Amino acid sequence: MENLLYYIAVILILAWAIGFFAFSLGGLIHILLIVAIVAVIFRLIQRRRVL
Repeated sequence: MENLLYYIAVILILAWAIGFFAFSLGGLIHILLIVAIVAVIFRLIQRRRVL
């Protein structure tokens, strides 16, 4: 499950980067970035709790 969150975060960051440089989607790009950052932070918090 934790690998899935990491992959989702990476995909969202890539989608944000592509959208930022290739398209002009406005707020959707920033929402994708925020979701990706939250997923990465969530993963880091869970990793520290397990150790």
